[in-house]
Formats: sequence, structure tokens, C-alpha cells
Amino acid sequence: MTASGRNTPGTGPAGRERQPAEPRRSAVVPHALAGRGVLPRRVALLSVHTSPLEQPGTGDAGGMNVYITQSATAMARRGVSVEIFTRATSSDQPPVAELAPGVLVRHIPAGPYEALDRAELPAQLCAFTAGVLRAEAFQPPGYYDVVHSHYWLSGQVGWLAAERWGVPLVHSAHTLAKVKNAALADGDNPEPRTRVFGEQQLVHEADRLIANTAVEAENLVELYEADPAAVDTVAPGVDLGSFTPGSAEAARAELGVPQDAVVLAFAGRLQPLKAPDVLLRAAAELIHRRPTLRERLVVTIAGGPSGTGFEQPEAWQDLARALGIAELTRFLPPQPTDDLVRVFRAADVVAVPSHNESFGLVALEAQACGTPVVAADVGGLPVAVAHGVSGLLVSSRCTGQWADALGAVALDPAYRAYLSANAVTHARRFSWQHTTDALLSVYASAMAEARSRQAVRSEVAV
Repeated sequence: MTASGRNTPGTGPAGRERQPAEPRRSAVVPHALAGRGVLPRRVALLSVHTSPLEQPGTGDAGGMNVYITQSATAMARRGVSVEIFTRATSSDQPPVAELAPGVLVRHIPAGPYEALDRAELPAQLCAFTAGVLRAEAFQPPGYYDVVHSHYWLSGQVGWLAAERWGVPLVHSAHTLAKVKNAALADGDNPEPRTRVFGEQQLVHEADRLIANTAVEAENLVELYEADPAAVDTVAPGVDLGSFTPGSAEAARAELGVPQDAVVLAFAGRLQPLKAPDVLLRAAAELIHRRPTLRERLVVTIAGGPSGTGFEQPEAWQDLARALGIAELTRFLPPQPTDDLVRVFRAADVVAVPSHNESFGLVALEAQACGTPVVAADVGGLPVAVAHGVSGLLVSSRCTGQWADALGAVALDPAYRAYLSANAVTHARRFSWQHTTDALLSVYASAMAEARSRQAVRSEVAV
């Protein structure tokens, strides 16, 4: 064990050899803990490469931004102050901005005031860490009670900050390099060894690891040799106040979509990982099978370039033209929440064909609007989508199978109505309130374990 009490590679808590165990699931109601005074007063959240103030759907902004924003806001409603540290990308950004009551965003200068590719960010971690430590130095001792880092770049900063402040480090990977590289999309670049090494370090140094699903928890244990007792499975949620069922007719009228159209939709970052090409090819196949469908089919793709998608930002439009469906395809920019709700309500089915997803928030959001989802059977999507109940899972990338699944939902009103009703029920099992309850439980447990370690060290010192 390190001087801070964290685990070293090959050991579990207190230096014990790792024993087989199931990753734990957090389910403690926070108000019950609050009476015992163990909830954190203030949490430091780290998000180096993307700000929660950015619009999801383009660049590096995606589900992680939603996760941080929603969970931080929910924590603040419970009386826990939250400060989010992110890299400043413009000189116009204020040093501190309020995201919501009780939630502050601190913009830390690190490198040039511009967006940087994630491959360029490791060189700025020293500067970012210095800014985080400097911000804390102006506060009274014990200002933060726990550090929660999101993505491996933030974890590297959180590792040092938690050591320096003497508080627990909780880490969420969101995606894992070894998992992504095992299911790499055509035209996508593999994750570098630097990231693999960084993730491995964090797995052994963090006090707690948050996994979105049991599959991710297993990946941490099997691929990174995580201590199972240090892994907590906490499912992300969905904003059930914003993503709600509504009139498809009204949504189509506002979007200018014909009422009798067959609408297939995709929402997310436009990059090979998210595989919007799968939807385009399947749509073309449906028209090949049923030529008359050309008169009614509308394919809506909402999002902006991201990752290697920046190398060919018009690749998806070019593909639509090559497939002969350009006139049927509508490309929309990243959508704010209210507009995204409209896109989902107007659709007959939403496709989530990603090569990998640690969870797949878009799938939950669409279902909460009453729209069935056809998703790839990968990562956390089998949790986000109940196969045959709220949507369908496709186990291959075969164009024919995707056309089968999309057609089965979009072209059968009775089946679609069945899935739609179940989709709403399924989505309501997830909420940011439940997610936050579980996160606060993990924080409280990690803090209690840290206090116990400190007590043992104090006794040994005496």
C-alpha cells in the first residue's frame, strides 16, 4: 500500500492479496447517511478534456458531459457543494462560472486557449494539476472531502490531488482503451499505449472505481486486474423531467417532417466509433427491398464531428450520396435538450449502432420519450435497452440484420406501439436521482474507509 493508504498493484485493501469477488453494487439511501454526518460537504469533480458547459454531440462533448452536469446538480440539491475543474479553452471564459446553485465550474488555464485534441492533452496535465492545487491552496484546510475524476486524463490529476489533500479518489473511466481497441471501427485510430498505462495506474491507485454496468465492472477486473471489492456499479440516469412522451404529430410539424413519413433517427457525435454509417446503409437496404418506401423514408442524423470524424467532416453526407439517399437524409447540428426531445418524438425508431458504449445515454433518452431503440448488442447497451421489450439489440454489423431490425419496428405500427409503451416504463427505472444516491453512498463509504486508515496510521505512529 502507498503512503496514502491506496492499493499497490497486486493487492487489495490493506495490502491483502486479491480474492475473487463480485463487484459491489451501491444502494444506500443518502438521507439515511446524512443523519450520521458522513456525506461529503464539498466534492471536487475533474473533467480535463471537456467542459460540462459544452453542448453534447460534437467535439469531445457527449454522454460524460451529461453525466457530470446531471449528477453534480442533483448532489447540490441534496446540500453537497460541487466544484468542477475543467481546462480553459478561451480567454473569454471566466475563472469561475456557476452551472447551477451549489455547482461551480473552475476553468483552469493549461496550454493555449483553444480546443486541443485528446492526444495533445497529456502534455498539459502538469499545468492543469498545478492550477487545481493552486485553487485549493486558497481555501481552508480540508476544503474538499472527496475527488471524483472522469476519464483517464482527469484521473491522473485526481490521483495527485487526492494524495495531496488526504482525501479519497473515486474514478469513473467512462470508456476503456482496451475495450475500445478490441472493437475498433474501420477508419478509427487505436487508443495509444499511453492511455492504457494511465488507466492501469488509476485502477490500482483509486480508492473506488465506478462502473456504469456489470459488464464494465467485469472489464475492469478481467482486463485491468482491478480489486473487485473496489469496484461499484452505478448506472447512469436520464432526465425524466425533460425527456418525456409527447405528440409525434406536433414534433413532426415543428421539424417539417411529413406526418406519414417513416422516420429513422440517430443522435450523437459523428465519428466511426458511433457508426452512423450503419444506419445509412440499413436505410438504403430498406429502400432496395421496398422501393416505394423512398416516397416516405426520412433519416435524421443529429450531431457534429468528433475524434477522427474531424478528418473527414463530410464523410457521412458523402456516404448518403453514394448510397443514393442524400435527398432523404437530414443532417442537423448538435441539439439542445428541448430540440433533441423533438427529434426523438418525431422518430419511429432511434438507432444506436455504436461499436462500443460504456452505457448509451441516448438510448435511454429516446425511450423516455416513448421511442423504441434499435441498438448494437455491445457494452452497456443491453442494460439501456430491454431486448424485445423496449427495443431490439443487433449482435452484428451486418447491413441486412440492421435493416431487418429497423424495419420490424418502423414498419409495424402495432409492434412499435408495444415497444413504445414498454420503452417509457423501462426508462423510468433510471433517474439521475438514483444515480446520485448511489454515488453519494460510494463517497461516504470511501470517506469512512479513509478515516479508518488514518486512525490506524495514527495509532501506529503513537
